Amino acid sequence: MERWYPIIDYAQCSGCMQCYNFCPHGVFEIGPDGKPKVTHPENCVEFCKGCGKICDRKAITFFGDKKGGK
Repeated sequence: MERWYPIIDYAQCSGCMQCYNFCPHGVFEIGPDGKPKVTHPENCVEFCKGCGKICDRKAITFFGDKKGGK
């Protein structure tokens, strides 16, 4: 079974926390560097791209996206 979850490109991530604040499923936690971390990928809803759409920096792609998250 293929999994679906967000992948954060930390070279692009500004640490604005929009994804963390948006996600109602508890996929993210705040890391020691103050940036969001994907700590509970199993909570991500398959094919939900809400956190990726809300990211101003386009720093989020998705594992399992057949288009490569683009």
